[in-house]
Amino acid sequence: MADLKVNFAGIESPNPFWLASAPPTNTGEQIMRAYDQGWGGAVWKSLSEPIINVSRRLAGYPYGNRRLAGLSNIELSTDRSLEVNFKEIAEVIKRYPDHVTVPSLMAGARTEEDRIAWVDLVRRSEDTGATVIELNFGCPHGMPERGMGAAIGQHREYAVRCTEWVRDATKMVVLVKLTPNVADVGWVAEGVQEAGADGVTLINTVASIMGVDLDSFAPVPTVAGRSSHSGYCGPSVKPIALYKVSEVARACPDLPIGGIGGIETWRDAAEFILLGSTTCQVCTSVMHHGYRVIEDLCDGLSNYLDEHGMADIPALRGKALERLGAWEDLDLTWQVRAEVNQDTCIKCGKCHVACLDGGHQAISATQVPEGTEVEVDSEHCVGCGLCSLICPVHECITMVEQPRTEPPKTWKEMTSGE
Repeated sequence: MADLKVNFAGIESPNPFWLASAPPTNTGEQIMRAYDQGWGGAVWKSLSEPIINVSRRLAGYPYGNRRLAGLSNIELSTDRSLEVNFKEIAEVIKRYPDHVTVPSLMAGARTEEDRIAWVDLVRRSEDTGATVIELNFGCPHGMPERGMGAAIGQHREYAVRCTEWVRDATKMVVLVKLTPNVADVGWVAEGVQEAGADGVTLINTVASIMGVDLDSFAPVPTVAGRSSHSGYCGPSVKPIALYKVSEVARACPDLPIGGIGGIETWRDAAEFILLGSTTCQVCTSVMHHGYRVIEDLCDGLSNYLDEHGMADIPALRGKALERLGAWEDLDLTWQVRAEVNQDTCIKCGKCHVACLDGGHQAISATQVPEGTEVEVDSEHCVGCGLCSLICPVHECITMVEQPRTEPPKTWKEMTSGE
């Protein structure tokens, strides 16, 4: 079987699957149970100045037959005392030395008092026996109003400053958790790498408003008739997370990356690794299904590597990056066209309506006793793929590569006169 052990910024982990800093890592008892079930590491729920959390603090985003396509929260860092948290961290590290237990830290970025707060958290983390810490520069709600979280990650100079403060204070491995709520996350990653970060993790939650109660007019989750913007996570943020991870991987090719954001299955994890991740942090899936999901994650990823003749995670890491580039480098002469399998078509007519109103009017329709019979006009089909995406029958509509009529050419080549 493939070897799932990874080395992340010099830290050995039994497998690439870590619990992200969140409710599933709020206590030592939880993390020890997770380790017993097979998780490789865990990032402790963020430690900062004392806070009081609100009630209610979570809201779900249902879509189709999914109750939880996404999850938003207005929960802040731990509301338990630092003394209790650090004591439990030390106990977990002592009892599970082969796993990666990571204190997540949060403080401000502007004053000497902020620097002292960072150093104090670092010193207390060292005292637990921890060898790696994660700096939370990503929380998008509640903490930014206090000058923490995304208030740092959205300003490169603050992110660099705090990383330097911590780097000067410790020899531990320093990971920086980045926010997706920024125009160029690669630029921020470059800054913290130059400031001494040993690796980065991303994405933190996406700033959002989950919805509005149409009777009370209050956004959700609602606290005594009011709310605030929240942090959005779960399966539906995965496309954003994959893009942000790829941005960092391309901007900082030698910077270790921990991927986070909508990882629910081993397939999700494989995609993150293909785009440059070494570890994969999981939160919402555990909140939905429990720690037991680790079995499917490990078994599925191991089998996938075996099927592709790969002995370990490094053999897979980053292989998709060489196929990712700028739009101007795509081949404009390559063409596909839609083809309908009439034997499996259920004659619902959805593809005709979609192409007529939202596509390129390339599918004709004829009413028959069974419903709507469709036919693709290959001369008008531009190969957009909409019909294949909305068809309710798997692979009834396929996009078929067309014979080339001219050699490959990109927009860059066409406009350069080459």
